[in-house]
Amino acid sequence: MTTESTADVVEPTVAQLVAEKLRDIPDFPKPGVLFKDYTPLIADGPAFARVVRDIAGRYAGRTDVVVGIEARGFILGAAVAYELGLGMVPVRKVGKLPGETLQEEYALEYGTAAIEVHADAFRPGERVLVIDDVLATGGTAAATCQLVERAGAAVAGVDVVLELGFLGGRARLGDHPVHAILTV
Repeated sequence: MTTESTADVVEPTVAQLVAEKLRDIPDFPKPGVLFKDYTPLIADGPAFARVVRDIAGRYAGRTDVVVGIEARGFILGAAVAYELGLGMVPVRKVGKLPGETLQEEYALEYGTAAIEVHADAFRPGERVLVIDDVLATGGTAAATCQLVERAGAAVAGVDVVLELGFLGGRARLGDHPVHAILTV
């Protein structure tokens, strides 16, 4: 009988863990789209914690506040902010925030969309980590970076769980540092 010691067990990388936990949903939200669902990842406590620690480790001491992009970016952004002991600022669809806001419009494949942040969400010069679940065409992330900078803060980085590299979204983010745990 052979026993495997715990020293012989190789833990998957964070990217492998993400790949194992992602689920493909065909034809969502519309026919022809293959949706990458990360809810199985966030439903697995140890896996989710590992992703949060991975992101937080890249930015500890290098950021002052975390931005979570609506809606799935709120989940990850709040957890990373908590891990870093920082606050989290939501970037939302238009009309969802009370008070004075800054708005940024961006192009979609067919038309435009807009997002907002509270006008007083950041202090001048504050270093902001932008977090979302997926980087696709880059429109939402680029608009978020523009909002952060218009508010007088600086983008410390953009971090995502998954990048759909074939859509070229990273190019829309210019010189902003971008990190994706997994790129497909």
